[in-house]
Amino acid sequence: MVNRGHERVALVTGGTRGIGRAIVEALAADGFQVFFCGRSARSVQEAERSLPQVPGRRTAGRVCDVRDEREVNALVADVLEAAGRLDCLVNNAGLGIFAPVDELSGEDFRLVVETNLHGAFYAIRAAVPAMKKQKSGWIINIASLAGKNPFASGAAYNASKFGMIGLSEAAMLDLRHHGIRVAAILPGSVDTELRQVYGRSDTSWMLSPADIAETVLDLLRFPERALPSLIEIRPSRPPR
Repeated sequence: MVNRGHERVALVTGGTRGIGRAIVEALAADGFQVFFCGRSARSVQEAERSLPQVPGRRTAGRVCDVRDEREVNALVADVLEAAGRLDCLVNNAGLGIFAPVDELSGEDFRLVVETNLHGAFYAIRAAVPAMKKQKSGWIINIASLAGKNPFASGAAYNASKFGMIGLSEAAMLDLRHHGIRVAAILPGSVDTELRQVYGRSDTSWMLSPADIAETVLDLLRFPERALPSLIEIRPSRPPR
């Protein structure tokens, strides 16, 4: 992304741990003023205390439940009030609840889909007016290879990630002529708190959250004429 004389501003949802935390750190190190959110005040405060301090750069956390459209609207409004613009939105907030479809409760299904999919939609809607005014911006959605490859006990998670890919591709087509680029990153197995779905104690073969953060930076470095809209990234040597 070209710096046109202003400080670049990013917002990362679900930025207190895992992939989101790695993205916050990478963006700050790359020169962004970074805002992030988490669901609890404790997680946000702990992240703010432990994030590396980059001289001349600021990271700031907010409490936000992305399932609540009003909270997401307020979050984006706070960022715009504090920084005056928004150059990059990373929709990372997500969770997984895994059970056979006939054992999965309606409440758990809603929790997963509303967090992973509705939250991304709300953030896109809130961020787009400012990006349209700027005639520039990146929206990066952290989806999953699970959005193309269903697995047993993944009904809620698969549904949310299949939906996120569709949302991302449709938004890309809607926004590209406004100078807004939209992309989805589809990680394979990443060593985060969701690792239990793989049922393996050895995680050395998995991707690192830093690998996904580096992919975000790679997207931001593409020239304005280029729009990679779907990026698949997987471990190079998974167990046979």
